[in-house]
Amino acid sequence: MVGARVLVGCVGRLRVTGEVPDSLRGTPVVVAVNHVGNFDPVVVVAAMRVRGLAPRLLATAGLFGAPVLGWVLRACGHIPVNRASASAADALHEAEAALAAGALVTLYPEGRIGLDPGMWPERGKTGLARLALRSGATVLPVAQWGAHEVVAYHGAGAMVARLFGSVLRRPVLRVHFGPPVQLDDLSVDTPGAALRATERIMRAVTDGLEPLRTDAGETRLPRYVDPTRPLSTARTGDRRHRDPVHRPQR
Repeated sequence: MVGARVLVGCVGRLRVTGEVPDSLRGTPVVVAVNHVGNFDPVVVVAAMRVRGLAPRLLATAGLFGAPVLGWVLRACGHIPVNRASASAADALHEAEAALAAGALVTLYPEGRIGLDPGMWPERGKTGLARLALRSGATVLPVAQWGAHEVVAYHGAGAMVARLFGSVLRRPVLRVHFGPPVQLDDLSVDTPGAALRATERIMRAVTDGLEPLRTDAGETRLPRYVDPTRPLSTARTGDRRHRDPVHRPQR
């Protein structure tokens, strides 16, 4: 945890807004975060330390093999998820056990770094919602912006070069803690409940992201475009209507 704060302080300026209710501390909490880049797990962990939280982060196994970043994630005891193997189920079981013990578990509902051209949240997968509904954990939405400027999406050389360049640029890394998502009216056994919960969670994350991007002057499109990051609109919008719901409403 300390390593994450030190590393973030070296490559950028961390700005944390929003609070975590005292009533949630020591209770099972699932944190839902938008995924903007390879470096954002470190930024999220550092922001949580600012708020006095010690999260267990579930992230794709590929991040654990990344230069510098992988060492930090492993040293902090976070949980790698290999989506192409049976170990993905083991990671979820570990997350459920952590929640049962009153831990704070952090996941990316999008399931990958977003590829939307405007870098708004993609359509979420239902795994996080199912985990929350099964465990009874509170869902806390967290929005972040700026971490995509620190490390390139692809290529070891590009990733390292961008990381060391950030020491000079020191981009602003914004993280906002939003109010808990209301899911009390949903049951995991009700058909469609996980989908409805996922849409509420993604809307809450987007609502928190909009002011961060407004403050950065990037309301519609990002200022920095990573040439190594592919673009896709395949997961833009909700499942039922294909509307771009995860965009600013104004």
